[in-house]
Formats: sequence, structure tokens, C-alpha cells
Amino acid sequence: MNLSPYQSELDWIDSQQQTMLEATIELARINSGSWNAQGVNRVGEHLLKYCETLRVKQRLIDLPPVEEIDKNGEIRQRNVGRAIRLQKHPGADRQIMLCGHLDTVFPQSDSFQSVDWLDDYTLNGPGVCDMKSGLLIMIHALLALEQSPLAGRLGWTVILNPDEEIGSPSSAALIADTAAHAQAGLVFEPALPDGSFAGQRKGSGNFSAVARGRAAHAGRDIERGRNAIRALCDFVAALDELNGQREGVTFNPAHVSGGGALNQVPDLAIARFNIRTEHHDDEHWVQQQLRRLAGEINERDGLSLKIHGGFTRPPKLLTPANQALFGLLAECGSSLDLQVRYSKTGGCCDGNNIAAAGTPNIDTLGGEGGHIHSSEEFLVVSSLSRRCKLTALLLFSLAKGHLDYQLWPHLER
Repeated sequence: MNLSPYQSELDWIDSQQQTMLEATIELARINSGSWNAQGVNRVGEHLLKYCETLRVKQRLIDLPPVEEIDKNGEIRQRNVGRAIRLQKHPGADRQIMLCGHLDTVFPQSDSFQSVDWLDDYTLNGPGVCDMKSGLLIMIHALLALEQSPLAGRLGWTVILNPDEEIGSPSSAALIADTAAHAQAGLVFEPALPDGSFAGQRKGSGNFSAVARGRAAHAGRDIERGRNAIRALCDFVAALDELNGQREGVTFNPAHVSGGGALNQVPDLAIARFNIRTEHHDDEHWVQQQLRRLAGEINERDGLSLKIHGGFTRPPKLLTPANQALFGLLAECGSSLDLQVRYSKTGGCCDGNNIAAAGTPNIDTLGGEGGHIHSSEEFLVVSSLSRRCKLTALLLFSLAKGHLDYQLWPHLER
């Protein structure tokens, strides 16, 4: 690919390296744990300021609350922050969507709240890699497109959601609707640890199991009691034993709570667990197993077990259109002396949801770094301009119609 037609835009991106870095640090210093709606909204407000020169149609969207199981085993509603939709050139023949999340996994109670330099090239902080840097990469790639002669030839919609780190339960419908009106998607999750891109992804579901029994005095009347913790332990052990029974399907019991006074038979215990799937028909098999395991507990006298939750992200498989999109990205990378590689991963993201709507997408266009979701999370700072230029070249290529046959076959040629 000849870079000369785009050299002024690429040079401009290089000049924005420090701006992107400072904005990344600014966002990372705002606690934006998924349940901190106020902090998440503050991140969104900052991003809208960064986007002012794009002059886009913008909309703040209040999302429905999330249903979750509380410590008493009851369903409760919990609010999340606002989503943001930005739209430009809605009348263009070619339409894409771009997606990024405003939240992190670090709640306000977490000790990991500061941003620090590990060395001259590496930044440590909550969300610096996942995905505050990705948000800045996305915005500046769009700024480069809109100041180029190709502006207007590619219509785009940006969705910034507040709940990705908890599975996008409130924003899934918004993402699906936007994806249904786009022919390609770009998501700014961080690169894999080796700098490569995620290809095929596993699906994911989050579940809670609520076991109930009968309270009784542990000394005087233990025979009358029905121990909910014991019932739940049997369920969790059986759940864990499902690992290895179906290729690619994994079960992770992640959190257990229950009981109270040591002289009382516990009448409530709760387990929360995650399930990953590799193929779409895995979900049916999983649901069969969950019903069977719950049924075994429910047959016991005085005990019950109810499962809540479900699958929020189906597996993402690579379609021919998706592979064509990766091929174009590889051409763009080669022009910048960057190698583009992609591989399977057990992780999932909003790219899964976009793919489920039938829209091919690349979902790891964000910064390079590692140790995400931990206090060791880091960003390779030089990747800001590097990944931004790669994304900009991809946008330029899509605007010029390099994948019209695969993505926009309706256009006259």
C-alpha cells in the first residue's frame, strides 16, 4: 500500500502521541468500575470533550438496570452508567460501527487506583490498557479520517458502553441494533499480550445458584435442619466435574457465600460461576447439565436450588468476510512494517455480540500491553500512535472501497 496519499494524516497522528498519552492518564485516574455509574459517566463526559472537533451527532442513552442476585438470594435491580452514541455521515453508502467501553474491573474499594511509570516506555494503572488507551486510539483515528479527503465516504457510528466488564447486560441490545445497520465493526479492546489480534473467541455466560434449606439449632435440633451449604457444595463439585466432558467448554466456580452463626444450620448459600463455550450448540448441552444438577438437589427433602443468569455472549467464529477484513488489516500493517497476526482466545468481548448480529469485526485494535484485570496492568506507550495509524489506514482503505465486494456488495461498480 502506498502511504504517500495519507502521509499528512499519519504525520498528524504522530504529533498527537503526547495528547493521547495525557488523555489516557486522565481517564485512568477516574475510577470507572462497572458499578460506579458516576465515575463511568465522568469518563464519558471527558470523551465527549475529546470528540468536539469531530462535530458529530451525539446521544446519551440511559440503559435498563441489570438484574442480579443479592446476598439474600433475591433478585435486585442495579443501575449502570450511560451509554453514548456518536454518528457521522449516516447517509453514506458504506457504514461501519466502532465500539469501546467506558468501565473497568476495578471498583472504588480496590486499592489499585493510581497511575505510575514503570520505566520510560511503560505505564501502569487501572484501565490504561483495557481500554482507556483504546478509546483515544479510536477517537484520533476518526479525527484523521475526518480531516482527510476521504471524509464523507465512510459513515460511522460509535457506541461507548458502560458495562462491558460485566458482560454488557444492559448495552447488548444497543450494540446488536447498531451492528445490524453496519457492514463492519471495529472494537478497541487491547491487543493480546504478544501484540497479536484476537480471531475466534469463546462465548460466555454468568450464572448464580441459590441453595435454600431449613435453619435449625446445631446442637438441640440438628436433625430437623437442612444444610444449604452442603447442598451447594455438592452442586459446585458436580459442576466442576463437568470440565473436560465436552471439548472447549469450561466451568469456573468463582464465588461462594452463605451461612452465619456457627450454632445454626445454614438455610442459604449462593454460588456464582462462569461458563465458556466454543460452539453455538454448546449452550444447549450446558443448559441440560445445569437442569440435571439442579434437579438432583431439588429431589432432596427440604432443600432447593435455583439457577439464575444465562449466556450473554455467543462464540465468535471467523467468517470469510471476517478473514477478508483481517487480510486488509494485514496489508495496512505491512505498509507500516507491522506484522498482523491473529489467534484463538478464550476471552470474549463486545466483538462477540457484534459477530452475533452477522457483522464481521476486528476487536483488538486498542493499545499494546498486558496483565489486564490486575494491579500489574501496563501499557506500552509507543503503541498509542502505532495502533492509531494502523486503524486510520484501515479506515482509509474501507472508505476507498477496498472491501466493497465482501462488505458492500449492493454498491454499483
